[in-house]
Amino acid sequence: MAYLRKTYRFANAIEVEEYHSARYGAPGQGRMPKQKPTPEQIQKKNQKKKEDTCRRKLRSHFSEHDMYVTLTYKKEERPPDMEAAKQDFGRLIRKLRKEYRDLGHDLKWIRNIEVGTRGAWHIHMVLNRIRDADIILQRLWTHGAVHIQLMNTDGEFRKLARYLTKTPATDPRLKEANYSTSRNLPVPDPEKKILAGKTWTQKPHIPEGWYLDKESFWEGVNPVTGFPSRHYSLLRYHRRC
Repeated sequence: MAYLRKTYRFANAIEVEEYHSARYGAPGQGRMPKQKPTPEQIQKKNQKKKEDTCRRKLRSHFSEHDMYVTLTYKKEERPPDMEAAKQDFGRLIRKLRKEYRDLGHDLKWIRNIEVGTRGAWHIHMVLNRIRDADIILQRLWTHGAVHIQLMNTDGEFRKLARYLTKTPATDPRLKEANYSTSRNLPVPDPEKKILAGKTWTQKPHIPEGWYLDKESFWEGVNPVTGFPSRHYSLLRYHRRC
């Protein structure tokens, strides 16, 4: 018998996914009845995929010294709808990209445009930091205030990825949200291995110099496939929060 493992490697994190399938079953563990996914399960699956991809982009292309930015709107400058807010952001990015290029850098960004249930609009964004980036942003964003801080590295960007991908379904304070990233943020392909054995060991193997991010650990039965699976992240000790 065997099981499958996918491993994503980053500078300060290792993500592991292990699972059984129809081809590689779990002896001694009967397959649960396969279910037709409900709309809620599909929504959760899509949300998890978006969050996973965001986290991997953050781990691949950003560091603790890059910028976490919140752009707000003056009340009289608030956009009438999401399409108008996206146009505001698009104009900002085109100008910002030119400023970066003029200084010899490529602009990288991830953002979520959000409007609260009370009508307040704002944009959460991460940017690769270059010299005078804060000054440039203050000059280019004319619709309201610019709030800048260094990146939140909790869980090696796990918490930040969840925050950047939130929606009204995950945060009831939101009326609408729109997530997007620049195109120059490729995610590395995972290493794929078919491992001999009935199933994975009870405790994940943790190399020296790493520790298990306990909040990332999940193990259970996939309700759609009916087979056991688990996933977790290992983090370098020197980045522990």
